[in-house]
Amino acid sequence: MRKLLAAAFVGVALCLVAPAQAGFDEGVAAYERGDYASAFREFRPLADQGVAAAQYNLGLMYVNGRGVTQDYVEAVKWYRKAAEQGDAKAQHSIAFMYDNGQGVTQDYAEAMKWYRKAAEQGYASAQFNLGLMYHNGQGVTQDYAEAVKWYRKAAEQGNAKTQHNLGTMYFYGKGVTQNYVQAHMWFNLAAVKGNETSRKGRGIVAEKMTPAQIAEAQRLAREWQPKKP
Repeated sequence: MRKLLAAAFVGVALCLVAPAQAGFDEGVAAYERGDYASAFREFRPLADQGVAAAQYNLGLMYVNGRGVTQDYVEAVKWYRKAAEQGDAKAQHSIAFMYDNGQGVTQDYAEAMKWYRKAAEQGYASAQFNLGLMYHNGQGVTQDYAEAVKWYRKAAEQGNAKTQHNLGTMYFYGKGVTQNYVQAHMWFNLAAVKGNETSRKGRGIVAEKMTPAQIAEAQRLAREWQPKKP
């Protein structure tokens, strides 16, 4: 989680004026050494000034109860402030709080709205969850083709969970023409990242394939390269 939090700071901090930059960096350093109370004291003034990354980090700290008492309602408040400024991580986080009813009344339509905003910025986790909403028909009419569209965007960035789901769609022919070669390739890519379910899926689909098809799927997996969002 520390690495995730630190990664969220990159980019936004570079746009701050020197005094805010110093406070932000001190907050990062405090968080990384486990001094969450000090990190909170550094981030809070910046968040009050409207710095989206600081607002997002406060939300994250409230969710996890680090430096503050765990409070999902307060987390949503800060996530929303950052999300409304276009922060994709915050947009995804608030979409998640609505998807699962943490700090807000569960509302799939509202979750869809925020997942879409983050997904359209290329945020892979949001693309995965948006695809899942279409897949399950939550907050939107079930649409396998639209689910595949968003799964593919995240899968092409290297998201293992989405690669598995895309492989499943190809295996069953949902939203796409059934294609065992594509199913095997996506299962294979996810399995390499340690997805045990994908490893099993790869074995199941292989039983339905010819040796030539398996060889082709393996070649595609070897040559596959992630795409930038």
